[in-house]
Amino acid sequence: MEWTRSDTIALANNSCTQCHGLGLRLGKKERMNPCNCVLRAIFRACHARFRHCATKEKYMSRISLEQVSSRERSFSWGRKDEEYMADFILLGRRTLSEFDFKLFRFHFLLGADWKLCCRRMGIDRGTFFHAVYRVQQELGRIFREVEPYSLFPLDEYFHGSVRAAPLRPSQLSFVPRMQPDLRSRSFLPGLLKSA
Repeated sequence: MEWTRSDTIALANNSCTQCHGLGLRLGKKERMNPCNCVLRAIFRACHARFRHCATKEKYMSRISLEQVSSRERSFSWGRKDEEYMADFILLGRRTLSEFDFKLFRFHFLLGADWKLCCRRMGIDRGTFFHAVYRVQQELGRIFREVEPYSLFPLDEYFHGSVRAAPLRPSQLSFVPRMQPDLRSRSFLPGLLKSA
């Protein structure tokens, strides 16, 4: 995936010493890579949505009909909140090392603070916070780059926008604009009777 400035500038931290608020850094082979502040912001947005889905009352969960591209059918039913929570956890399990996933589970999924995590995992405070930043950066990149459906941006995940190739000018057809017939409008009955 190619990262552009329009993907990163809104998420970048203005006081970041690495990217200076632009969100992109020059990487290997003259390639632009997202800054760590952007990856952490992506993770925090996804984690906030995960917490919202997990703490929402279960009667508020909705079944939604979404468009899919398949030979048998073109629509599918789904529970987007539950699917999002499952994707969030499974991507963490598949991506992170055993130690990082253990920290991810304790701190981000179960909500333990740094003191409890340090005591439970037998690490000091500095190691804990370095691991937290590493987990946020790894998962932030994965949440944005996973194919075919990424977890971030959240509106595309939950509202199912379909990205199609733009139409060429030869595919556009001109449709003349027709004047509406005012007599057929139901909101003008008094005006038409007086005329």
